[in-house]
Amino acid sequence: MTEQSGPRLWLQASTQPLAQYYDIGLLDLDGTVYTGELPIAGAAAAVASARGLGMKIGYVTNNASRPPTTVADQLTALGLPATSADVVTSAQAAAALLAGQLPTGAAVLVVGGAGLVAAVVEVGLRPVSSADDDPQAVIQGWSPDLGWPLLAEGAYALRRGLPWVATNTDRTLPTARGIAPGNGSFVTLLKGVVEREPDAIAGKPHAALLTQAAARFGATSPLVVGDRLDTDIEGASASGLPSLLVFTGVTGVVELLSAKATERPTYLAADLAGLLHEHPAVVPTPHGGWSCGAWTANLTASGQLAIQPQTTPGPSDRLDAVRAACAVVWSAADQGVASEWSAELLDGLTG
Repeated sequence: MTEQSGPRLWLQASTQPLAQYYDIGLLDLDGTVYTGELPIAGAAAAVASARGLGMKIGYVTNNASRPPTTVADQLTALGLPATSADVVTSAQAAAALLAGQLPTGAAVLVVGGAGLVAAVVEVGLRPVSSADDDPQAVIQGWSPDLGWPLLAEGAYALRRGLPWVATNTDRTLPTARGIAPGNGSFVTLLKGVVEREPDAIAGKPHAALLTQAAARFGATSPLVVGDRLDTDIEGASASGLPSLLVFTGVTGVVELLSAKATERPTYLAADLAGLLHEHPAVVPTPHGGWSCGAWTANLTASGQLAIQPQTTPGPSDRLDAVRAACAVVWSAADQGVASEWSAELLDGLTG
């Protein structure tokens, strides 16, 4: 079972593998399962083993550019057998939000790609590509082919005050070549033109995508798994769900230590193999610090983070040091106490 052991609701312990305690893992894709077109090492084996322990797997992505069938085909090619029913996208979540507001067959201006068009059709609405087609709403999502003409059509329609739903607001998108602009960058562009905010945002960190995914899979105890604090983990918090942060994407120890309250994960793991293991307790020490496994962390009188091994730790125990450090820094932040740490210390945690 899972036990409360860390500060408040974060950094819980699990006395059994997470894949046996939670009935489904809601896995992010970019940075968690793959990066661009490249698989993350060990992801396929970890997912297969998690399924072997009884955990169902669902893939939940903020990327609205591709239909679920295309995503499933990519996963299958990477050694993670999947069907379209296993994939939930922010495009589907955004279209579902509009379907609850508009009559069947209503025209919707799609500022996005094929995945968003397919999602609009799936919920019984009619996609159009011009503000002159009398749309009743605008839906916007990322596409690698999105250009000025379609963005301009979105601006024309939004100037009329039409409802505006964005699939997500990720500013960046990880690719095999590096970090590229995400849908949030294009949403910001239109916000500057039309001088208003979207009426709704479906994707993480907003709750619609994850709550819809949990409902679709009939989950009773879902676990959100991802690599980003500001989308995956904050989205889990907004949805009232536990989360596992993996270090295979954009988040590093510096970002984790600096996480605001809504971005703090329930569990930490180097990669998806974290689904297959127990997770250790983080417990307070008699002198105001926190300990995990072989490591103890505390703040010095000057507010510097200090971490000491209590026994001889092995390489696999470094995450215990991170857990203890997070407990110290987060607890201090919750009490209004600032803390600092050195680059050398963090190099030691991640080396």
